[in-house]
Amino acid sequence: MTTEPLCQLDDIDDGESAGFVAHVKGEMSRILAVRKGLNVYLYINSCPHVHAPLDFTPGRFLTPKKDLILCSTHGALFRIEDGACVHGPCVGKHLQPISCTVRDGAVWLD
Repeated sequence: MTTEPLCQLDDIDDGESAGFVAHVKGEMSRILAVRKGLNVYLYINSCPHVHAPLDFTPGRFLTPKKDLILCSTHGALFRIEDGACVHGPCVGKHLQPISCTVRDGAVWLD
């Protein structure tokens, strides 16, 4: 468990995404975060197809409807809740999840 939070919950607007860099399993990693209400979904910011970052503009990971995560490289689409690819060249693969907890108004890596 980390000694300081990844961010404050309010740092990510409800229904929006954000990007961070933090230690995950002992390595510095790019992280994508999506907030839905009091839930935050975290994934390694790397497409399972070509391992490129998903965001074209820093911190912007969602489709215009904000219902899926979009890979800016090849247009792959991923479900927010489980990171499963539902469209594009990596259908059947998943984004790598990062476990987190929201407590006391902050997002903590588990």
